[in-house]
Amino acid sequence: MVSISKHFEFLRTANKCALIPFITAGDPDLENTAEALRLLDASGADFIELGVPYSDSLADGLIIQAAASRALKKGICLADILSMVQSMTRSLKSQIILFTYYNPILNVGTEKFVKQAADAGIKGLVVPDLPLEEAGDLINFAETYGIEVTLLVTPNSPLERIKEIARQSQGFIYLVSVTGVTGVRSQAQTRVKDVLREIRDVTSKPIGVGFGISTPEQARQMREWGADAVIVGSAFVQRLGENTPYNGLRAIREFCSDLKAAI
Repeated sequence: MVSISKHFEFLRTANKCALIPFITAGDPDLENTAEALRLLDASGADFIELGVPYSDSLADGLIIQAAASRALKKGICLADILSMVQSMTRSLKSQIILFTYYNPILNVGTEKFVKQAADAGIKGLVVPDLPLEEAGDLINFAETYGIEVTLLVTPNSPLERIKEIARQSQGFIYLVSVTGVTGVRSQAQTRVKDVLREIRDVTSKPIGVGFGISTPEQARQMREWGADAVIVGSAFVQRLGENTPYNGLRAIREFCSDLKAAI
C-alpha cells in the first residue's frame, strides 16, 4: 500500500478531493468497526481515520466522547484495535490513519507504539494533544517505520507557526475548521477560507479540513474553498451510535456515498 502523501499526489493529478471519514474503534464493538471500515472503503473513502477511545480527550465533542466511553466500558484497548486493523489492511484500498492522544503512546513507549502501528498496517498518525515543539521524537520514529505524522493548524494559528507546522507535517496538513472541539455544526467558519489561502501560500502539501463538517453541502464548500481533503467525524460516529448495528452500518454507507458525490 502506498503512503498517504503518494496517494494524495495521485488524487491531485486526477483533480480529486479526498474524503476521510472518522469512526471510533470499538463502538459498538470491534466486529462492527471492522465492518464499518469495509463499508467506508467500498463507499468512497480515500483514507479512514480511526479513533483510539480515550477517557480524557481534549479535542472531542460530546458525540465522540460518548462513543469512546462506550468502547472503553467494553474493555476495548489499543492492542485489540491494532490486531483488528492488522487483520484487514491488506483487503482495504483506503489507508488507515490512527487518531490517538499522546498518553496511550507514552504508555506503550514511542518507538514500540510506532512499530506496532506499522506492523498493523497503519499509514498515518494524528495526535491532537502533541505540541509541535514536542513532536520530534514521534516524527523521527514514524519516518523510520514508514508512518506519516500529520500536524494540526487552527483558525487562530499565527502565520509563523503555520509555516513551521507546514514544514514538519507529513502526509497532509490538518486544518481544524472551528475554534473548539469536534461536533456537528450547521455551518463552517468563513475564517477557514482565509486560513486555507494562508497555508497554500507557504506550502504545496495537501490540506485536509475537519471538525464540524457534517453535511454534503459543507463538504462541497470545503472543496470549493481549496481543501484537498474533507474530514468528517461526529456525523459518522452519531449514525453508528444512535442506531442498531445493522441500521448504523447502512446509514454510514449511504452517508459516505453522499459525501463522496458532493466533492
